[in-house]
Amino acid sequence: MNVLGIETSCDETACSIVNKEGKVLSSVVYSQIEMHNKFGGIVPELASRDHALKIESVVEGALKQAGLKASDITHVGVTAGPGLLGCLLVGIAFGKAFAMAKNIPFIGVDHIKAHVLAVFIKGDGAKEEPKFPFVGLVVSGGHTSIYLAESYENIKSVAVTVDDAAGEVFDKVARFIGLGYPGGKIVSDIAKKGDPLKVKFPKPVVKGREHDFSFSGLKTSAINYFRKLSIDGVFDLEKPELVNGLAGFQEAVCGVLVEKLIVAARKYKVKDIVIGGGVASNYRLRELLTEQALMNGFKPWLVPVEYCTDNGAMIANTARLIKDSYPNKFTDEMAKLAAYSTTRK
Repeated sequence: MNVLGIETSCDETACSIVNKEGKVLSSVVYSQIEMHNKFGGIVPELASRDHALKIESVVEGALKQAGLKASDITHVGVTAGPGLLGCLLVGIAFGKAFAMAKNIPFIGVDHIKAHVLAVFIKGDGAKEEPKFPFVGLVVSGGHTSIYLAESYENIKSVAVTVDDAAGEVFDKVARFIGLGYPGGKIVSDIAKKGDPLKVKFPKPVVKGREHDFSFSGLKTSAINYFRKLSIDGVFDLEKPELVNGLAGFQEAVCGVLVEKLIVAARKYKVKDIVIGGGVASNYRLRELLTEQALMNGFKPWLVPVEYCTDNGAMIANTARLIKDSYPNKFTDEMAKLAAYSTTRK
């Protein structure tokens, strides 16, 4: 078995091939960050056009890197949503065409659940893996949710953000200071130099929804703090108050993410805790989760940094894990499954 996975939900055109054991044979990611950077965020129409221009070469690159031919592929997994509609359609159309031409199964993959299941990607000979049921946090620029995973197919949301996603808040604060896009990595790099205890921000609370997240208040508090440090709209990135402020801001975001994940683990009586998504590559979040999980009697599972941001390996791997839920031949019904989330709210 060789599963080809295609990811085009946002601003990465990605393709990967995994084998039946979940080992990644190839992973090619083309990023559009440079194109969108000047706009300070993703421009959906430009993103979908660029996917259409790059997807064929990215898939060819993944086949070449794996040393395989198109005829060696046995299954095709494609991100079916959530994501930007135009971007999703590029990947779905290409994946359908590939599967129909080869008469092989076509599997629509939920992008968010793929982030949860990315922990099952086998790398460097790893044999251990989390046991069901477990709780998983998916934290990125568009999503901040906690899931209860009872099986590969049965993964349900148990907590969400009521406003901004954690990664979105990182980006917005970074943009206010003039750090560029995406700002999360830049904020993290600067925060490493600061003292997170020097500047404290309010803990985000959602009245009546103790398990859910809210970051808009924290975002506003941080922007108000940093506004006082600017001189005619320009920030000194070496200023201790700014460096310590970013460290404190990062600590506040990561702290509440870990705290609520631990609470969910207790509520659902699980032993294993998983984190995935782009923000899961944040060094402080990974440190804090490992520390708090072990302190509270849970086992932490961190998706490898290279598979935290959007990639084809997590899509191919999820398709591998859920393949038995699908027929063995390509059918119109399978095509409809792949498009399900592009039509739902």
